[in-house]
Amino acid sequence: MAEEEVVLTQEGFDKLQAELDDLKYVKRKELAARIKLAISYGDLKENSEYHSAKDDQGFMETRIMILEKMLTKARIVDTSDSDSSAIGVGSNVVLKDIEFGDTLEYQVVGPAEADVANGKISYESPLGKALMGKAVGDKIDVEAPMGMIHYELLEIKAL
Repeated sequence: MAEEEVVLTQEGFDKLQAELDDLKYVKRKELAARIKLAISYGDLKENSEYHSAKDDQGFMETRIMILEKMLTKARIVDTSDSDSSAIGVGSNVVLKDIEFGDTLEYQVVGPAEADVANGKISYESPLGKALMGKAVGDKIDVEAPMGMIHYELLEIKAL
């Protein structure tokens, strides 16, 4: 089975690349120093500092492999000439919750850079799927664990 591409905005790609660079060129050195210091304490069987550092090293190396694979498979979405008449990956949207009147702002991104707390939703999420291709004024219905949520698309902001 072919591996899927990783859809990213340029901002998301840059963020992942910065994380990878930090892990490879800064954190690896810091962790190597931690391991070296822990080894100096002797008796590795009973050395909790050594075992903790080795566990951290394993997690870090796994994250490095994941990031390298993601960046290799990345397809960067060009948002510079995005069509503000319909929602696509990279679109910034303003929604109104019809029931409560709340106004919400999101950017539709790929799953790898989704971060709801910071207003970034995946195009694969229930809301993201419902938004794709919609235009200003459209009503959007999303099935959520607490029931159906109804939105109105107020604006598609240019980047």
